[in-house]
Amino acid sequence: MRLFALALLALALPAQADDVPRRPVHTYSIVARDAATGDLGVAVQSHWFSVGASVPWAEPGVGVVATQSFTDPSYGALGLALMKAGKPAPEALKALLAADPDREVRQVAMVDAQGRAAAHTGAKCIQAAGHEVGEGFTVEANLMDRATVWPAMARAFRAAKGDLADRLLAALRAAQAEGGDIRGQQSAAILIVKGKATGQPWNDRLFDLRVEDNPDPLKELGRLIQLRRAYRLMDEGDGFVTAGKWAEAKAAYEAAAKLAPGIWEMPFWQAVALASSGKRDEALPIFKQVFAAEPFWKRLVPRLADVDQLPRDPALLKAIEAQ
Repeated sequence: MRLFALALLALALPAQADDVPRRPVHTYSIVARDAATGDLGVAVQSHWFSVGASVPWAEPGVGVVATQSFTDPSYGALGLALMKAGKPAPEALKALLAADPDREVRQVAMVDAQGRAAAHTGAKCIQAAGHEVGEGFTVEANLMDRATVWPAMARAFRAAKGDLADRLLAALRAAQAEGGDIRGQQSAAILIVKGKATGQPWNDRLFDLRVEDNPDPLKELGRLIQLRRAYRLMDEGDGFVTAGKWAEAKAAYEAAAKLAPGIWEMPFWQAVALASSGKRDEALPIFKQVFAAEPFWKRLVPRLADVDQLPRDPALLKAIEAQ
């Protein structure tokens, strides 16, 4: 019964045809499943403002979708709904295309949680346009300077090392190195979710980053990915602090600080963790560096002691505030 209802929903797609944008606003993207972790991701770059608002779609434990060219966002919502109901990505895409009278101007790609992949490039997508479906991923592009862009993306993704974010970004960089969008660059986005839903959506979205408008969006996206990793480590450190696990908190904060030099909050919390675990001599030089760069952190010290985030040790607090 649920599948029947979703099929009817898919058939409603043509009614939206008059409302969709009538110009191609999106360019190259990749959707993929990480075979090692099961994580699901989509990344995109375009010469169009805020590409991340419409191209990438993902749901933990379900799948990922990229809808571009003369985009129709309902491919994202309905594609995920069909995959959630048990349809493999190729069947879900086939059903949506069958219901769309404007399918020849669409470019759509899907990968489900089992790694089954499918893509469509309509005959009326602006050249150079095409896609390649690989094992657990697809790459697709339209309005490219050259038809070598998406094959270069596929090669880069297969060869790249690192986690899924690294590999998706490698594919985008390969596209740009091959000439990319004939119009240039403007925005980029990456969305990665867990391959299995935990029931905690706030923990299942691993990367959700957008560069809305930038002369070098891929460089900025790479910077944001690095920052996201650092702040995830900060979150881990905060959890350890709450549990009173100061050694673990110190390690997490230290790793975060290495990933994001110049963001002084990270070494500040590293120093707090050191001081709280009895390593005063290690903590004081770090406090000194932080206070020299951003003096307002010193005013936070007594407030932390008030809520047991630093020991209520007058000698220790005086030593910290003297830095």
